Amino acid sequence: MLIVANWKAYVEDLARAKKLLAVSKRLARQSQATIVLAPPAPLLGALALNNRSNVAFAAQDISVTTGGAQTGEITAGAFEAVGAAYALIGHSERRARGDTAVSVAEKISHALAQGLRPILCVGEPERDAEGRYLSFIREELTSALSAVAPRERAEIIVAYEPLWAIGKSADAAASANDLGEMTLYIRKVLAELLPGRPSPEASARRGKSSRESLVLYGGSVEPDNIRDLAASSGLDGFLIGHASVDPRLFAASVKQLA
Repeated sequence: MLIVANWKAYVEDLARAKKLLAVSKRLARQSQATIVLAPPAPLLGALALNNRSNVAFAAQDISVTTGGAQTGEITAGAFEAVGAAYALIGHSERRARGDTAVSVAEKISHALAQGLRPILCVGEPERDAEGRYLSFIREELTSALSAVAPRERAEIIVAYEPLWAIGKSADAAASANDLGEMTLYIRKVLAELLPGRPSPEASARRGKSSRESLVLYGGSVEPDNIRDLAASSGLDGFLIGHASVDPRLFAASVKQLA
């Protein structure tokens, strides 16, 4: 189970960041979950450089550029140099600030070129009875992977984050049944984009393929609902936002998956 903690801009001082890292190290030792922390960029460098624990690190975003005269930009190469192993790309909060389908695809290519594993965030703004949200998800996946070589597409982790569920209470999260259907749908679309990959049905019959992309869920994930969501949805993990910066809530969430 992959647990990605997106600290967003909630954590602004190093002392608090170190306390959260200590909690995460303990959880990584005590559980079978793989824990990835996504701190703000300056704190990532302070925490990840020379990190020797089982906790990994992710950039919250990367630049669309590869370097040069670009004041204020932080490239994939810079994040990799200080110890990041993953990169969140296309998060709804970044899309709201200007990320487009084109820039998301470019960022994925830059991340892969520098050895960062992309965590592609997708999610519809609302659910409609006609099922148009499925086409929305398909388009986000297809456009993001269009510039990536087929052999590299399996490296991309998909985080499903419906906008209508982000930043709310556990009651607002996707239901386990709806989430299970969406997870299967995402795997179906990915199967079409990965030549030679078994169908989701075939994978379910004989276990996960080593070439199968991971699918995570994010959106009001808390200790009260994480176990039910994990048990019946076929997910590979979670992208946790506000609950990840509360040591008590984050520890309780991870322990629910033991």
